[in-house]
Amino acid sequence: MKAAALAFGAISIVNAIARGNGAALGVSLTTEAEVELYPRSKDITVEIENEVSENPRLAQVVVRRITSILGLGTTGAHVRTKSTIPIGRGLKSSSAAANAIGLATMRAAGGLLSDEEIVIEGSKSALEAQVSITGALDDAGASYFGGIVLTNNLEGKILTRSSVDSSLQVLIYVPEAKKYTWDTPRDRMASINLLCDESFNLASGGEYWKAMIINGLAYSAALDISPKPAIDALAAGALAAGLSGKGPSIAAISVAEKTDKIRELWSSYPGTVISTQPNNTKAHFLT
Repeated sequence: MKAAALAFGAISIVNAIARGNGAALGVSLTTEAEVELYPRSKDITVEIENEVSENPRLAQVVVRRITSILGLGTTGAHVRTKSTIPIGRGLKSSSAAANAIGLATMRAAGGLLSDEEIVIEGSKSALEAQVSITGALDDAGASYFGGIVLTNNLEGKILTRSSVDSSLQVLIYVPEAKKYTWDTPRDRMASINLLCDESFNLASGGEYWKAMIINGLAYSAALDISPKPAIDALAAGALAAGLSGKGPSIAAISVAEKTDKIRELWSSYPGTVISTQPNNTKAHFLT
C-alpha cells in the first residue's frame, strides 16, 4: 500500500489572514510525497528531506484524516517528502505538502475522493495542525489546481479559478530567515482591513496584479517587513510585486525581458533569488 504524488507551490495575490478572503497564484515549484500505509500499525512516521527539524504534525494529520474518511480506521504510515519550496518563507510549502500527502494517501489506500475534497481536507488539516490561521484554502487551491484561485476561507469555499499566461516569469526573493505562521502578530491585522478589502475586490474583478501590489504593501507595513525589494522590482518594470503570505519572501511577476534587471537589483540583498513560472497544471500522482 504505497503511492506517490506531486503538488505545486504558490504565491499570494491577496493574503486571507486579515479578512478571510484570499487569492493565490500557483507556481512551478514542487513538493513530492510518498506514503506507505501499514494497516496493522498506528504510528505515522514522517521523513522531510533536508528539513529534519521540521514539525511532522501536518503530515500526520493529513494521513489520519484521509484514511478516516476512506473508512480505514486507525492506520499507520511512513511519509517521505522532498521539495523545491523553501519552508517557512511564505511560499505555501504547507499547502503543497498537504495536497501531495493527501493525494498519495488516497492512492495508497485504494480510495477515491474528488479534487476539491482533497483540497478541503488539506485545508482542515492545516488548521488542526496549527500551521495556518484561516486554513489557507486559497493557497491550497492554487497549489492543487494551478492558476489563480480566489476563496472565502472562513466559509471553506473556492469562488473562482482561472489560468495564467505561462510566458510570464515569477521571481522570488527569499531572505535567509524563516517566518512561521504562529509568529504572525494577528492583533495588527485589523489596521489593514480596508486595504485587504480593496485588494480582494480588485482580484475579484480580474485586476490581479494591482491587487498583489496593494496587498503586499499593506502586509509589509502590518508585519514590519521592508517593501524595498518589491519597490525595486516595480521600478525595474515588474507587472506586480509584493510580500507573499506572512513573508518574508517577496514575489514579482514580470515579462521575460525585465527579469535580469530585477534579479540584478535583488542580488544586493542577503538571501537567494528563485526563478520560476506560473503553474496551470493540477497536482497529480507519480505512482
